[in-house]
Amino acid sequence: MKRARVIVNGMVHNATERDGQVVLEDGRRLWQDQVQWLPPLAPVDRPRTVIALGLNYADHAKELAFKEPPKEPLAFLKGERALTGHRQATKRPAGVKFMHYECELAVVIGKRAKNVKRGDAYGFIAGYTIANDYAVRDYLENWYRPNLRVKNRDGATALGPWLVDTADVPDPMALALKTTVNGKVTQQGSTKDMIFDVPFLVEYFSGFMTLNPGDLILTGTPDGVVDCQPGDVVVTEIEGIGALMNTIGSS
Repeated sequence: MKRARVIVNGMVHNATERDGQVVLEDGRRLWQDQVQWLPPLAPVDRPRTVIALGLNYADHAKELAFKEPPKEPLAFLKGERALTGHRQATKRPAGVKFMHYECELAVVIGKRAKNVKRGDAYGFIAGYTIANDYAVRDYLENWYRPNLRVKNRDGATALGPWLVDTADVPDPMALALKTTVNGKVTQQGSTKDMIFDVPFLVEYFSGFMTLNPGDLILTGTPDGVVDCQPGDVVVTEIEGIGALMNTIGSS
């Protein structure tokens, strides 16, 4: 099942997908442009932990002139205010020279996870969504300790449109990824090319920190990132998950 959270007439609704339409809990069916999209995450009564991976695809590491990929996950934390929804605008800060998208498979934790073994990892996942984790390269000082402004600006990370149940994604490690900018394909890849796959990441992070329901792991992006300008329409798509659209605004 594909689930979403949307705003209609000022009220937040849980929704599902049917034939490309948004179906509210009261049975109303609306087109995607008739609702305001929120990240497809249930509210939690605590700060949500958002873990993001850098350089988790060897081709992207090579694209950025790394001689060899990381030996262990290069991870950093994000604040929840960085999250925004499908069909929302992401601002390009004034004066920056390079801001790019990052099409990423996002893992949503479904139950408390501590010291999870790799073979049990999928049992702790509620589902998957798409993240477009926009980065401003100008702010990057150190790949291993990214400046907060690179990844934690308000609304810098689009998420959605759907949360797809784990049962409906038989093999998350064999999904095609694609990004288009103004209709032109600029990035293509596959989750099979991750350096550290989803089960490894759940085992690794839960080995030293507790993951709770609703927490997120953003798993990195393949090569093919390009600079985005105000007015650009960016669509990040993952096979079986959906297509997440955003526009670039100016600030």
